[in-house]
Amino acid sequence: MSNRCDDPSRLRLRTFDRAVERLSRRDLLRLFGQAGAAALLAPLGVRGLSAQALFGDYPFTLGVASGDPLPDGVVLWTRLAPKPLEGGGMPMANVEVGWEVAEDRTFRTIVQQGVALARPELGHSVHVEVSALRPGREYFYRFHAGSEASQVGRTKTAPAADAVVDTLRFAVCGCSHYEMGYFTALGHIANEAVDFVFHTGDYIYESRDDGGRDPNRVRRHHGSEIYNLVDYRNRYAQYKMDRDLMAAHHSAPFIVSWDDHEVDNNYAGDHDEHGTPAEVFMLRRAAAYQAYYESMPLRAATLPSGPHMRLYRKLSFGRLIDLSVLDTRQWRTDQACGDGSHSACAEADDQARTILGVEQEQWLLDGLAQKRATWTVLGQQVPTYVRDMKAVAADARYSMDKWDGYAVSRRRLYSRLQEAKTPNPIVLSGDVHLHFGADLKADYRDVRSATVGVELTNTSITSNGDGTSVQEGWDRIQSDNPHIKMHSAKRGYISCTATPKAMRADFKIVERVSTAAEPSKSAGVLVVEAGHPGAHVA
Repeated sequence: MSNRCDDPSRLRLRTFDRAVERLSRRDLLRLFGQAGAAALLAPLGVRGLSAQALFGDYPFTLGVASGDPLPDGVVLWTRLAPKPLEGGGMPMANVEVGWEVAEDRTFRTIVQQGVALARPELGHSVHVEVSALRPGREYFYRFHAGSEASQVGRTKTAPAADAVVDTLRFAVCGCSHYEMGYFTALGHIANEAVDFVFHTGDYIYESRDDGGRDPNRVRRHHGSEIYNLVDYRNRYAQYKMDRDLMAAHHSAPFIVSWDDHEVDNNYAGDHDEHGTPAEVFMLRRAAAYQAYYESMPLRAATLPSGPHMRLYRKLSFGRLIDLSVLDTRQWRTDQACGDGSHSACAEADDQARTILGVEQEQWLLDGLAQKRATWTVLGQQVPTYVRDMKAVAADARYSMDKWDGYAVSRRRLYSRLQEAKTPNPIVLSGDVHLHFGADLKADYRDVRSATVGVELTNTSITSNGDGTSVQEGWDRIQSDNPHIKMHSAKRGYISCTATPKAMRADFKIVERVSTAAEPSKSAGVLVVEAGHPGAHVA
């Protein structure tokens, strides 16, 4: 794996922009055609034939988003798509898009503005890395193209690096299968107006529509299983047009990572679940990674190169939270014992196995020794703690797709947390479509062993449908997993509040996702006190 820095990708984009600027009007007309050149040459806000010819329909159908907040700025995102389910419906030309950042929702006090290029090579997506903003401040933003204006989004910068932060609120969510229900929980996240949202992955699902045979599917995917770039673009477009998902993005900056369904179910490195030759699967992975970048508020540092994309990164929120974002898919060893769940799998203990890859793991372990903030948060995809599920899954106890299938990687991580005396570790995870809150144990075979941190696992937004009652099978699960303190099988998200004294996690749920607009309620609250490893029920 190569460790690419920001500069090469940014240099390529700046060089291209300067080359376009040097072209004459005649050159532009010859290169892009009449309609594309008119769009490039027309001033922002122009009304008339050129804008109508360029778009035809409203171009901001996918909304706006912001992400990866720094103390002095954020990433602003949109994508021009007047025909969102037809590859976007844009001409093969660069298009100027204006952007504005203001202190108020009415844009009376504009503090930053500029023009970006929406390029056909990137699906006419726009990623603006705004800087020179004030730390820890709420801002509002919007885009313009031709005579059209986008929706207004709210964002917030991170606190200054040395700031003493009294309170920080964030949401944790993931696993939103469009066909399985309504994204009501995302609408509730929007109403909370948190400081940021961490997404644990499975933003989309790649599977085909079953042709209407499954009565549990509330909505239908557009098209069949997705494989190429246009397929993935269309799938993201269908999801982003959902009003609750759009509202969540409009309400707060997102910090995103992926899991498997952004590419293919349970893929591991260059292996898919169907035994496709690696060189063929990597073509699909390249298309999926490009569509992911095009659809997320990510910085140019993450710009993919074919089937490779550096997604792991670190963000800080004053002296309160250091957040390391991890990628447990791209560089992992193939699942042990043929994937699935097993009661005994010697391969899972193989010293050579890794879930993070050598370079990412070293980056993480080195960073855990850098003690700055009160809370050390690791945002990733699949549960690290042991989940002995024999009580509800016959004799198949441990899932090889989770950290249970990468036991040596888990031991290295937990050992480093102890050795480095990493302050107050909190791990975030998703994937399993259940709410869990668990203590992380140095030795899960010994309930008296040291507690090294706490993990908060979000249930799904919709995946697996409405879910079951909270107590169904829970008593049996907990007896085999005494380190698990909280469980719910309903759909929802986690609402977290961090202070210098405690981390509070409120496990929010909705009763049904098969019907829209269900109210939100709490399934339980866990509290972790700073300096005291382990969680307790509030």
